[in-house]
Parts: sequence; C-alpha cells; structure tokens
Amino acid sequence: MSEFIIETIKRGFFETLAMTFFASVLAYIVGLPLGIILYASSKGNLLENRPINFIASLIVNVSRSLPFLILLVLLIPFTRLVTGSSIGTVASIVPLTVGAIPIVARMVESSLNEVDKGIIEAATSMGASPFYIIIHFIIPESIPSLLFGMAINIATVLGYSAMAGVIGGGGLGAIALQYGYYRYQKDVLWTTVAILVLLVMLIQESGNQLAKKTRK
Repeated sequence: MSEFIIETIKRGFFETLAMTFFASVLAYIVGLPLGIILYASSKGNLLENRPINFIASLIVNVSRSLPFLILLVLLIPFTRLVTGSSIGTVASIVPLTVGAIPIVARMVESSLNEVDKGIIEAATSMGASPFYIIIHFIIPESIPSLLFGMAINIATVLGYSAMAGVIGGGGLGAIALQYGYYRYQKDVLWTTVAILVLLVMLIQESGNQLAKKTRK
C-alpha cells in the first residue's frame, strides 16, 4: 500500500470521526426532545395528547421508512441550501443528521418507557408537576438505557457515513468506493472495512461500559 493511500485513509478516518460526531450531536439536539414528546404525549402518560403524539409519530415513522440512500438523494437540494454544496464531509453531515433524528427519537421514547411506573406514581402523589417528573425522575432513571441506546445510534450514524460516499461524501466510505471498488484495490477496501468494524465495536463497548457504571 503506497504512502499516498495510507495518508488518504488517515484523512478519511478523521473525516469519518468528524461526520459521526457532529451528526450524532445534532441528531440528539433534535431527537432527544422529540423522543420525550413522543413518550409524554402517548396514551396513559403524563402529558397525554393524541393529536401531538399522532403528528410526532407520523413524522418519525415516515422519516424512518425511507432507506438512507434514497434520503441522501432527496436531501441534495436541502443540503446544498444549508452548506452551499452537496458533496464532501461537511455536506454529508446534513443527511446523516436527518437520517439519525427519528432513530434517536424512538430510542429515547423506548428508554423512557422502561422507567418503573411506581416512581412516576410516587412523584405524582408528592404533587410534582409533569415537567418536573420528566426532568428529575424519569430522565435520571433512564440514563443507563439512554447511554446504551446512544452507543447504538452513534454506531448507526457511523454506518450511514460510509454510505454517504455513494453521492460524493467524504470519509472511509468514499475511499472504499473510489479505491477499493472502482479501482479494484482490495487491500484498501478491506482496510477501510476493518477500521469501520473496529470503530463500531469500540463505540458499542464504550456505551455498554458507561451504561453498566451508571446502572450501579
């Protein structure tokens, strides 16, 4: 493997980390509140509101039903509007974020639903407001599950970042396509795949360990 290819893989590695980090942070900025809304407004919960829950669920379900490659193409005009370009590392963050938001929202909703109803009933009997209960009881109790889900979500974004190479995104996915697939350089292809697999394993294990520590 030439020095140029090694440097290209190094650059792609850091581009992949940047895309995954920023897309994950942005996805949680939107997805976390959306997941709380889905949970709180659902039937039998603290702020039950069927119209709001229906609208939020519809947005999430429609977004999740689109395959990521199709979403990449559909978002090209929006990506160009936001970043001024539809290709490259920065541009890839836009579809990665949009694709991750509904996954984050559903994962957050699922984590909050795991909280023991007895805790909510006890807090309600003490006169705590719904918002106070969510912030001071439900979210703290669900932190281990939220951390475990976060690891899964970040790993998903990492996988999506590899697919972004199909439409000119940066990172390891683009390198695997350009050199490993189109130019038949199998060593480059397998090297990038190995790096992506190791990154996913590292992210997942880190999330598992954090979840275990907070659960204790």
